[in-house]
Amino acid sequence: MSTAEQQPDPFTPPQAAEARVQRVHASLMRIAERHAATDEQRRRQVHPSVLGPHEAVRLVAFLLSGAAQLADGEAEVDHADITAALSLVPLARGELDELETGLLQMARGRGMTWHEVAFGLGLGTPQAARQRYERLAARTHEGVDD
Repeated sequence: MSTAEQQPDPFTPPQAAEARVQRVHASLMRIAERHAATDEQRRRQVHPSVLGPHEAVRLVAFLLSGAAQLADGEAEVDHADITAALSLVPLARGELDELETGLLQMARGRGMTWHEVAFGLGLGTPQAARQRYERLAARTHEGVDD
């Protein structure tokens, strides 16, 4: 492979979607290596005896899709299990919204610019990142008052 083939063409814009996929993979690897390298580190974020809403939804989806296999003697996923998982989706989404809102607040509190936040979220502009934060903050604040 020649040097010209190894370097990106300076006249071709970068592929944003491809770069995002690479960043997602690199992000997972970085956090796993730095903060989830041991079983103890991975378990500190979950309650050891209670399944969280996002875990329950993911488990049912994985079992239905075949990405996870049933254990010996485990009941097949039925319509009631699917309904239960669907019932938990709004709660899981709300928890993720609260996590994102908090993470955005902490990022800004640590001095990150809206430009840096936009890059991390895969958004095109700092304005888009700020608007996303404002929508999330309003939505999570509404959920607290209800």
